[in-house]
Amino acid sequence: HYIVTGPVKEFSERDQEIQVIRDPRASSYLRQEQKSGLIGIYEQANMTEAWAPSGLPPWESDSELFSDDLPRLMPWLEHAMERMPLFEDAGIKQVVCGAIPHSSDGAPLLGPVTGLKNFWNCCGASFGIAQAAGCGKYLTQWMLYGDSEINMTGFDSRRYGDYADKSYMNAKGFQDYQRTYFTPMPGEELPAGRSRRKSPLYKKLKDRGCVFTETFGWERPKWFSLDGREENYSRRHNNVFDVVRAECFAVRERVGILDLTGFAKYDVTGPDAESYLNRICANTMPAKQGGMVLAHVLSDAGRIGAEMTITRLADNQFYVLSAAGAELRDLDYLTQARTAEEDVDIVNITNDRGVLILAGPRSREVLAKVTEEKLDNASFRWLSGKEMQVAGLSTRALRVNYVGELGWELHPPMEHMETIFDALWQAGEEFGITNFGLYAVDSLRMEKAYRGWGAELTNEVTMIDADMERFIKLDKADFVGKEATLRQQQEERLFQLVYFEIEATDSDVHGGEPIFIADKCIGITTSGGYGHFVQKSLGFGYVDPGNSAPGTELDVDLLGARCRATVLKDPVYDPENKRLRA
Repeated sequence: HYIVTGPVKEFSERDQEIQVIRDPRASSYLRQEQKSGLIGIYEQANMTEAWAPSGLPPWESDSELFSDDLPRLMPWLEHAMERMPLFEDAGIKQVVCGAIPHSSDGAPLLGPVTGLKNFWNCCGASFGIAQAAGCGKYLTQWMLYGDSEINMTGFDSRRYGDYADKSYMNAKGFQDYQRTYFTPMPGEELPAGRSRRKSPLYKKLKDRGCVFTETFGWERPKWFSLDGREENYSRRHNNVFDVVRAECFAVRERVGILDLTGFAKYDVTGPDAESYLNRICANTMPAKQGGMVLAHVLSDAGRIGAEMTITRLADNQFYVLSAAGAELRDLDYLTQARTAEEDVDIVNITNDRGVLILAGPRSREVLAKVTEEKLDNASFRWLSGKEMQVAGLSTRALRVNYVGELGWELHPPMEHMETIFDALWQAGEEFGITNFGLYAVDSLRMEKAYRGWGAELTNEVTMIDADMERFIKLDKADFVGKEATLRQQQEERLFQLVYFEIEATDSDVHGGEPIFIADKCIGITTSGGYGHFVQKSLGFGYVDPGNSAPGTELDVDLLGARCRATVLKDPVYDPENKRLRA
């Protein structure tokens, strides 16, 4: 609904329109409409669906309006009138009730349609005036040049998968509409549309106090409430700070286990699999069976499109992993980059295999109790993978992780997840095995200066900008983005990723905070957090290259306070990777 008042005398006496006012208490925006007032209300209860039950307009519908329902708006209308008494004196002239689209997260649907080449979406905009110009500009850039100059991850329509059916989108859409004038808190979990994709361990972990977060429909462990506490959401350190600290110390000092089944997983096979992956990735594929690399898909302009961990399981078989939220986006990259001459098969096996992270200095001892496989460095080196038996069941085992400790990722068939988890847990009890979640992962990865996809690594930046040149192999004959990367080496650049320690107190970098030198803003943060084991507040950000040298002192605005930050050269924890190679 929006409501137009009668003429407002004070507006008639002004030559300039008043600014738009947004009032969270009234869940409304209030503005001038010619010489009248206009109130747009986002009611927080008793919302209705247009054209129910289908939710879709009939073909003959053209700017269709509906009967108004003032009684359900009254609580918020009254607050709006209190905010602007001028409107109350003017009275109500017109009530307009029409349909408004709301995606599950309030952002429009922009970009390629899953599985189709050169077929694009530009729809689902909830705030047409505010979003239309940007949608047109950045979608045009994407269509013409293969990239937009801003991060499009949050708008890409492939951020939803098959799990996002009508009931999911309805529940999430109503929730988003209802919360239009709410400011979400860091880490805040909302109830609508949950439990769409669950690991076989979901109930077992929930019974052990697991608090879940949602990524691409997957319920993933965030932290474990061992005493029944609920998180008090805050931009400052809150009541789960010490809980996460305990999980981090368990991984650093003993052994932790984490269910990360949501990873996107693909089998890439065929006679041309190696040459194909070498052509589309900046890194070189491992030549030996069991070899593993971190590889990036670049655009023609050299910007980062995807990050993948690729393991060679056999001569013509590669196991490719990427971020959970990138499942469909990266599947499109893989399938649509093939030429007619390349003999390559690509299969999305995300739903077929689970993932268990076993990490910590005692992880080798735990895993040794449930496998006959030799786990010493000579037999199973860091950054390698193989098929092996765990608890008598075949699983893909990768010696790699995102927390910077000795450890393995185990990728068994989904139906074997619970058996293997139980065996590892029983084997690890004497070593103090502990469940941990993504809050702890974020702390541990910050200590190791590991970049995050969608934060440090986006379509806005190149591998050089992100200080990831070690993963580019320019000695290869060619790969997508090579020419642009070589050109960038000779050109002046706009920004450079820095890793820094910050003198924070009871809050940390979340991403999006401005970075200053004196009173000049020279960059912006991308992510951060508290490193519990090293007891330091850490962050990443992009700044102009002239202020990126290690030792450079910066200021970051945290909740209105300028906090001194120092650019670091190396990770604050185990910079030589001795723990990973142990």
